[in-house]
Amino acid sequence: MVDYQAKKEFLASFLASKEIILGGCLAIILAASFLILPWLLKGDPYQTSLNIFTPPNKEYLLGTNDVGQDILAGLLLGGQNSLKVAVGVGILSTCLAVGFGVLAALVGGRLDTFIMRMIDIILVIPNIFIIILVSAYLKPSLGLEIILISLLTWLGGARVIRAQVLSLKERTHVYAAILFGANLAYIFFRHILPELIPLVLSIFLQGARRAIFMEAALGFLGIVDPNVISWGTMINQSLNFFYLDVWRWWLLPTAGALSLSLISLTLIGRGLEETFISNSERRSKIATDQ
Repeated sequence: MVDYQAKKEFLASFLASKEIILGGCLAIILAASFLILPWLLKGDPYQTSLNIFTPPNKEYLLGTNDVGQDILAGLLLGGQNSLKVAVGVGILSTCLAVGFGVLAALVGGRLDTFIMRMIDIILVIPNIFIIILVSAYLKPSLGLEIILISLLTWLGGARVIRAQVLSLKERTHVYAAILFGANLAYIFFRHILPELIPLVLSIFLQGARRAIFMEAALGFLGIVDPNVISWGTMINQSLNFFYLDVWRWWLLPTAGALSLSLISLTLIGRGLEETFISNSERRSKIATDQ
């Protein structure tokens, strides 16, 4: 009954958060635009033409670039690619963070020490050095980009998960299950995972946000598949023609879409973290009073 009441209070706090509502609505609008508008407009982002640097008109709503390509079509396709990277990295990095964090906390001992030292070593190495080194030996692709970003973004989440699981291990029912010889799988799925769901969602959103930013940064630096349209690549290309009026319908919409995507995930993540913290403090206070 207590767990049910706690979950009900968390859900009420979640739905009452203005940041979550605003960020969620913004994220839904952006995702729907990236997925639906390309089918309605039917523009080809790869099709070149002689209409270079064309201002926005009925045929090209955001004009054309230096090779006559439809900027709006490229913007929407870049949004789809960013969405794929965000979801892929969010899922993979969260699974790595939860797996290693829970394993380190529940098993403990030398395994815990090894995982934590491994995380410390990877954190010391600059991300850009690893990315450039991998790109020099492997052909860039969207799948490789997702794997590479995931391997660089799960570390902080694993630390947070480990700390939370260590705290959960001290609770009476979890400690009792450990003493009675319950296996790690039972303890995790029955006692640990339900308590970690809000934190896992927060880590997923953080990973997705960092993925969008890093994907754009890699595109801006040119460390991506040249056949895949990226917001970062579009921003970099538009800066080459900043002396022309084209930046107004090439740079601003692309930078705006990138900024709004990051803002939406940031708002949801902050709202979720505040809700999680407030509910944890409330439950700790109730446990202390009892």
